[in-house]
Amino acid sequence: MSNTYGEWLKAQREAAELTQEELARRAIMTRSHISHIEAGRRTPSPEDARRLDRALNTGNVLSSFLPNREGEVADHFESARHLEQQAEMIREYAISFVRGILQTEAYARAVLRAGFPPLGEKERDRQLVARLERGKILNDPVTPVVWALLDEAVLRRPIGGAEVMAEQIRHLVRLTEDGRIRTHVLPFGVGMYPLLLSMQTLMWFEDQPPCAYTEGLAFGWLHDSPSVVEHLQNVYDLALGEALPSQESLALMKAIAEGYEDHV
Repeated sequence: MSNTYGEWLKAQREAAELTQEELARRAIMTRSHISHIEAGRRTPSPEDARRLDRALNTGNVLSSFLPNREGEVADHFESARHLEQQAEMIREYAISFVRGILQTEAYARAVLRAGFPPLGEKERDRQLVARLERGKILNDPVTPVVWALLDEAVLRRPIGGAEVMAEQIRHLVRLTEDGRIRTHVLPFGVGMYPLLLSMQTLMWFEDQPPCAYTEGLAFGWLHDSPSVVEHLQNVYDLALGEALPSQESLALMKAIAEGYEDHV
């Protein structure tokens, strides 16, 4: 999204003599999400854009100005993607491959090529752009706070080949060493643990209840029931307790990356 959108939103808000907090209340959004949109770091969902239009009495300009994103992500992930853009904290669990916001371009291409039925080159490119756009939330040095809990299989499965894997793992290492994300690896030696059944994303927000997203083959579920979200948080915490400490996780990732680099 061009920052022209965010700049125009800010101009309309200031013309209406509203603070970000006041606009957030009128549009039923979070102040931080308004801030991120104005700074060009987030894209509002179509529903968010409609609420902003109503709150600012701008007709349907903000809705019409949104780029067409139809088909860029799977239907079952669409709602979760919008929440991902608003989250103050994200805790990811990956069972078999690196999750979207943490993927490098080459790794994302390899993941998209593995889909079935196969996508045409144009559609793959559309989805690749959307996936890389999602990753831009990490350009903000602080928000969202991101934890990545990775099964060791994520690092060992050679998606895209040795060169792609080395680059991907080095990317995770850099993000971790820079303090942008916190990464823990669940080693094979742990054996069976509760999270091993599906991938999971937990999200917390500035002024709305937390939610969770779980995904299987061709299906995804967004959970907002407090009891279900609490259960998934507890399961995540149990698995985190079995994971390697941060520095040991970093050492393992570096060692695996070096192994891939030796085969390039």
